[in-house]
Amino acid sequence: MRPQKVLDIEILKGLTEVFRSKGYEGASLKELSEATGLKKASLYHRFPNGKQEMADAVLNHLDGWVNDNIFQSLLNTDLEPQIRLQNALNEISALYDRGNETCIFRALSMQGGIELFEEQINKGMNDWLCAFKEIGIALKLRPKEAEQKALQVLIDIQGSLIVTKGLGDISIFENTLQNIEYNYLKE
Repeated sequence: MRPQKVLDIEILKGLTEVFRSKGYEGASLKELSEATGLKKASLYHRFPNGKQEMADAVLNHLDGWVNDNIFQSLLNTDLEPQIRLQNALNEISALYDRGNETCIFRALSMQGGIELFEEQINKGMNDWLCAFKEIGIALKLRPKEAEQKALQVLIDIQGSLIVTKGLGDISIFENTLQNIEYNYLKE
């Protein structure tokens, strides 16, 4: 068997970069091909259902990464809740390159992408809400308050990514993560 010239993780990184920057509708096969280092025919060989399958693969990959790095940090009962929260916020900073990267949910929910990926986006956002609600409960918040705080976290992260991009100032995203930590840990 011939070794693959381009590793799967590198393909997913390239696809992610294009979808994050162009959205689903705006991503051309030429750009996806260039970003992965694969010819169009090779892309279709790996993803016979085309661009939608590529975006599905990106969503699944990022979902796995978020689960392994962010949600597991929040739910790791071997650590104190404060440490779990700090670890998760550090991972969120890494996921979005300190505010330099666009959220894939936002990128794929533009134009026609929302119809194609609505179920995955909805599930992903609900997973975020559940994990942050759990850390709230671990930090001794009442369930309703933990639920409200989790929703605010999602709004704060998504909103700060847009404002960070719009103003070209990553300190906005960094300050948002610090405020999230403060809001959970304040007495």
